[in-house]
Amino acid sequence: MLNIAMDGPVGAGKSTIADAVAAELGILHLDTGAMYRAMGLAALRAGVNTRDEAAVTALCAKTEIGVRQEADGQHTLLDGEDVTGCIRTEEVSLAASDVATYAGVRSAMVAAQQRIAREAPMLLDGRDIGSRVLPEATVKIFLTASAEERARRRYQQLIDKGERADYDQVLADLKKRDDQDTHREVDPLRAADDAVIVDSTELSFEETVARIIAVIREAQHE
Repeated sequence: MLNIAMDGPVGAGKSTIADAVAAELGILHLDTGAMYRAMGLAALRAGVNTRDEAAVTALCAKTEIGVRQEADGQHTLLDGEDVTGCIRTEEVSLAASDVATYAGVRSAMVAAQQRIAREAPMLLDGRDIGSRVLPEATVKIFLTASAEERARRRYQQLIDKGERADYDQVLADLKKRDDQDTHREVDPLRAADDAVIVDSTELSFEETVARIIAVIREAQHE
């Protein structure tokens, strides 16, 4: 069964790129980062300090995070509520980065992701897919871009949505996320030893999708 692992830092465009790649291949796409975002949202709603590992882990144990695939893509569920439209704020993003550092949270999410991946051919994107969730994936991609380019893209997304944004603050937040993700003790962000690195700094969206499709096609014919 075809399982594709796509990892990379925040702002690399994994979710939208993965959507396009999965659609081209005719397989499902699981955005694992959305699951951690939902857990971050759960902590914020419950008034739990996201820096309190014991409290967050206890909350996770009684919280149900799920996904549902619909015609317009993945919908993320928090205790049965569709929170897809609530988890893309900067506040939730930072909360997700906090809760994703905890072993208890990661263990629960990884188990759920592995269970989902066994159901059908699928592309999973996240931070530890190739190294932790799907170490035997058919193909492993590490999608990245310079911090400045990732911040520029994120800044433009916020502006396009009519939100106030400051590029320097977006860049600072992004670098903070990078530091948290690469230095956490549990399942830190890193490229798996057998991952193909795709740097999209100088590539358009379409060029990036085409590059990844070419990598996957080549691997399938090896």
